[in-house]
Amino acid sequence: MTRRYWPLILTLASLWGASYLLIKVGVDGGFSPAALMTSRVLLAALVLLGYLATSIGLVTALAELRAAWRACIVLGAINAAVPFWLVAWGLTRIDSGIAAIAQSTVPLFSVLIGLQFLPHEHVSRLRVAGIALGIAGVALIAGVAPAGDVGEVVGTFAVILASLFYASAGIYGQLRLHGTTSGPVLATGNMLAAGLMLLPFAIVQHPTSMPTTGALGALVLLAVLPTALAQLILFRIIGLFGARRLSLVTYLMPGIALFYGAVLLDEQVTVAAIAGLVLILLGVALGSGTLRPGRRAIQPPAAEPQGES
Repeated sequence: MTRRYWPLILTLASLWGASYLLIKVGVDGGFSPAALMTSRVLLAALVLLGYLATSIGLVTALAELRAAWRACIVLGAINAAVPFWLVAWGLTRIDSGIAAIAQSTVPLFSVLIGLQFLPHEHVSRLRVAGIALGIAGVALIAGVAPAGDVGEVVGTFAVILASLFYASAGIYGQLRLHGTTSGPVLATGNMLAAGLMLLPFAIVQHPTSMPTTGALGALVLLAVLPTALAQLILFRIIGLFGARRLSLVTYLMPGIALFYGAVLLDEQVTVAAIAGLVLILLGVALGSGTLRPGRRAIQPPAAEPQGES
């Protein structure tokens, strides 16, 4: 089963790594953070609802969404509405590269929260070492911290706070998936709930002028790829490997951003950046359990069954 981990995690990292660039284009092109994020999740919800209707039928899809409404509301808040807005707001003050680096704190929060809610999952020394290597690799790619401007510092902390919500959502989603709710239902429901939560803020903070063509294009791409498709992959990874191994995707995002910059913007790739990527990949391999020197890879964690609360 561990053979599935790398294709899934690399695909998710590629999608989410592009989201920072698309959000930056959107907010720079005339969208307020609330308007962009509301449009993002509502469009993604429509795409996911269409997927559910095609795969299991519209009547069955609506019935399963109603049955999972509590979990969908919780996930809508902590997996989408709050962290999406925090990241978009942060990107009005920092660049996309710094945001991707700040997001790499998710695995740390995931380990800390998991100590309380996933006590049956053992955190080995190798996994701790993997997290440490990942942090070192991210720091090497980053090179320097924000310049010290108050706005940049606050924007960076907003993205770090979003990481806390993402880590919480991953663990909560892991517990819910081992109940009776499927991943596609949670993916669809949490996007619908997030859209309804953000809608009042989007109305208040509506764009004062028509967003640019580039911003509108970025919105469509953002909704379909790093949101709708990524949500399906997200819950697939949680179901197979657990929230902690999912959280390691954030270590790959700075490397993905580096790749996009080199290919799309002709940015220079430094030796330090390449070395950082090597450390990150090694850290993910150790932290996920894919690489266990002298031992066979362990089976993916399974959460204890939980009923609706």
